Amino acid sequence: MIQLKRTDSTNKDFLELVKHLDTDLAIRDGDDHPFYDQFNKLDSIKYTVVAYDESNRAVGCGAIKEFESKTMEVKRMFVPLELRGKGIALKILQELETWAIELGNRKCILETGIKQPEAISLYKKSGYKFIDNYGQYAGVENSVCFEKLLRPLQ
Repeated sequence: MIQLKRTDSTNKDFLELVKHLDTDLAIRDGDDHPFYDQFNKLDSIKYTVVAYDESNRAVGCGAIKEFESKTMEVKRMFVPLELRGKGIALKILQELETWAIELGNRKCILETGIKQPEAISLYKKSGYKFIDNYGQYAGVENSVCFEKLLRPLQ
């Protein structure tokens, strides 16, 4: 059973998972990695979720950060390759969306790379819709951006 923990970007398990994420992205992004890496700093992330398995091992993470009024940006989503396909990322994403709603937000946006087909699949399956690339990703051919309107909690 997966347990989710809300924390922040100082959590040691979150930081360790992000190291693995950055290693993976450096390979996938190749020469484009320095461009993307500049937008993935952790100092402004107050809202992170870490997933733990039955043995209390950290098995995934994700984060949200304020983008603009009533909008959170999903960041730093990662599940190690050997653990993918078990619904961990979906649970993390759902928890991040719930947290965003609790904080008064109406929408989540995100950017991912075209070289991350599993991420694109997750977001589409989770109700995210393609949007024009926003902000620093405008005009970047290897990026795709999504948004999801959030429903208030009942």
